[in-house]
Amino acid sequence: MTSTRTPELPAVVIGAGPVGLAAAAHLAERGLHFLILEAADTVAASVAAWGHVRIFSPWRYNTDPAARRLLATAGWTEPDPNALPTGRELIDAYLTPLAAHPAIAARLRVRTRVEAITRRHHDRVHSAGRETAPFLLRLRTPDGEVDEVEARAVIDASGTWTVPHVLGGDGLPALGEGEHADRITPALPDVLGVQRHHFAGRHTVVVGAGHSAATTLLDLATLAETEPGTRVTWAIRSGSPGRAYGGGDTDALPARGAIGTRLRAHVQADRIDVITGFHTHTVSALPGGVVKLTGRGLDGTEEKLTADVVVNATGFRPDHTLAAELRLDLDPILGSTRALAPLIDPNHHSCGTVPPHGVDELTHPELGYYAIGVKSYGRAPTFLLATGYEQARSVVAALAGDWEAARDVQLHLPETGVCSSTLALDGAEAESCCGAADQPAAAGIGRGLATGLAGGRSPLAIIERIPTASSCCG
Repeated sequence: MTSTRTPELPAVVIGAGPVGLAAAAHLAERGLHFLILEAADTVAASVAAWGHVRIFSPWRYNTDPAARRLLATAGWTEPDPNALPTGRELIDAYLTPLAAHPAIAARLRVRTRVEAITRRHHDRVHSAGRETAPFLLRLRTPDGEVDEVEARAVIDASGTWTVPHVLGGDGLPALGEGEHADRITPALPDVLGVQRHHFAGRHTVVVGAGHSAATTLLDLATLAETEPGTRVTWAIRSGSPGRAYGGGDTDALPARGAIGTRLRAHVQADRIDVITGFHTHTVSALPGGVVKLTGRGLDGTEEKLTADVVVNATGFRPDHTLAAELRLDLDPILGSTRALAPLIDPNHHSCGTVPPHGVDELTHPELGYYAIGVKSYGRAPTFLLATGYEQARSVVAALAGDWEAARDVQLHLPETGVCSSTLALDGAEAESCCGAADQPAAAGIGRGLATGLAGGRSPLAIIERIPTASSCCG
């Protein structure tokens, strides 16, 4: 897993968001040498992009246990565990103090972008001595210079926020999407705040069927109550919006259930127009700043939508290009590890069946490299912060050589009230949750692809699936 010849090298964490900082807290707690590299100017930059959004899970499920223990040593006052924070409150009351803790601050480098990862003196093909060669990370420093850092292990918690899905309904960018990118608004705009003028009195088309789309649609409906001429259209690929409404009163997270209940009410009252079966094929510009979307249905028919504003709320995807010289075993469908994929496949796990998982399921043939957090799920949309925190704990325990703790993976995930094996998510239209776990539903030890890293375990160990309840973010 790590170099036995270079124990003084750090474990490098890529990304200083909630899961990356959680990994840092676990590394600090175990007394391991580490370094955090963050491309943005500040920690939690992706969270800041949706800082106006209120998370649907309460505080007690949005913080990592090791981080809480670390903060307690600095006199941190934990927020009301039952309150629902906004993204900005999550940063101000938790992530910023965590990053400023002496155990982490001295090891955090912001404005430092990782551009590539490899093994020292090894490309992807070269095998001899590979497992004992340190990782080599090529960086872009704050002054624009190129630098290199060696590492004993790499924990990639860089997320997916900067790589949104395309509007195109075939997985490719719609024709004209790139040329007119300046007319497409990213997910979760601040409709009722600083971007109000961009939407007030105008017609907005929101493309996507997940919680990001629902949040924006609800804000637009609220805006329309006070801003004459504000119109809202919701374009989805599926034949019905029912899946997006969620479990309502039966959701274990009441705030999450309320999103779908409110959205359904607006649709039924004709305050939001719904266009179903819409697979975006072309994007073009009309005079006056108007955008035209042309969609193709499954029967080949075309439908045209015109709007003043188009919001791309189709979700996000992982970018593995920085690890192109590493040996990754990626599932060809989801882009997660091959061991994790069957446990999170949205074609079969629309809700309630994602089991606990940790270091075994996250291990690649490139021993010592782990993608954790939302990036670990590839294109599967059921990720929760609680899942990422448990991944961080398990991986760090393994790096410390505590394999008993690493494999004692336990998650308590919430029922959504919409569990049904017949409901599959609509591909790229569903995107990951910001919230974390709520009421305990099940706990177990996830077993995935073991690697011969400890205890003589075979690289082809059997996957044991332990069903639990989990959240559908669809």
